[in-house]
Amino acid sequence: MTLTEENILKALSRVEDPDLKKDLVTLGMIQNLEIKDREISFKVVLTTPACPLKEVIKNNCIEVLKEDFGKNIELDITMTSNVTSSRSNTPLLTNVKNIIAIASGKGGVGKSTTATNLAVALSKMGAKVGLIDADISGPSIPMMFNVEAEQPSIKQVDGKNIIIPVEQYGVKLMSIGFLTPADSAVVWRGPMASSALKQFIGDVDWGELDYLLIDLPPGTSDIHLTMVQTVPVTGVVIVTTPQKVALGDATKGLTMFRQPQINVPVLGVIENMAYFTPEELPDSKYFLFGKEGGKRLAERFDVPFLGEIPIVQSIRESGDSGFPAFFKSGITENAYTSLAESVARQIAIRNAEKNKTQIVQIN
Repeated sequence: MTLTEENILKALSRVEDPDLKKDLVTLGMIQNLEIKDREISFKVVLTTPACPLKEVIKNNCIEVLKEDFGKNIELDITMTSNVTSSRSNTPLLTNVKNIIAIASGKGGVGKSTTATNLAVALSKMGAKVGLIDADISGPSIPMMFNVEAEQPSIKQVDGKNIIIPVEQYGVKLMSIGFLTPADSAVVWRGPMASSALKQFIGDVDWGELDYLLIDLPPGTSDIHLTMVQTVPVTGVVIVTTPQKVALGDATKGLTMFRQPQINVPVLGVIENMAYFTPEELPDSKYFLFGKEGGKRLAERFDVPFLGEIPIVQSIRESGDSGFPAFFKSGITENAYTSLAESVARQIAIRNAEKNKTQIVQIN
């Protein structure tokens, strides 16, 4: 077959994105195609830098091109990404592509630990990430990022004070913990807490972000309603543990976002503390709190099951020391890497298949 741009694109149209179920040419993922003698160079622009099937897609491109043009052609394929977004145009966070809520029905299920490690994993994979600690009465993000002593700076923009977020491990951070003494309780009524969240969203210079994670407080409260009424939320991730009491509360959290007047897509369920694995016995699993409760919850509501996170001593130690468990090679890095890939994949699928996110109007 003659080596022309038309024939190359025809060959590459046989390579499908496994998640979006369409070929790379139709999706506009093939860019900067150049031909020089027997050398073909081009970019494959994926929907996220955390794509778990990056090498599969690249190898499929190589296979179809060599099949059509011979094994002696030279290929220079660059795998890059441009994170997709399906949010509607709103005056707030205009440069933020995706706003992801991290929610749970009850406290103590490791939601903030999950949000922390998900944020640093996405950042490490090449995404631009921010994290809002929306748990006003119990902020834990400053401790988990080892920035308890930090304070955000302020700049003036058109006569208005704008907060510059604290940055650690490549993640931009905002928490009430930066603005109040560490040993003082924040005893605020709902409207005050909601006002603080609005300020974290509208009065902070977040810049350009692929993903802004919002670590919500447990339960279903004013904070949750304030969030969906202030910004278009791409989707929500539900964190639970396997035992029945946690699943019951997680169900309430999940169904709240599915109410017709709210209608925020549920990206999936994460089962935290799924099993205990001793560091010295990485292949052993002890199901202390029951087995596969999160998976059954996902199946019941027909949403993706995003993965299991084990109980490992280093995860607890990392939360206390402020050095996220993702950075420790082995079982924890693998678990959070897999989780980040699953979440990024579901965001890309959601953006391709569902309508643009709108701000919720509740009278």
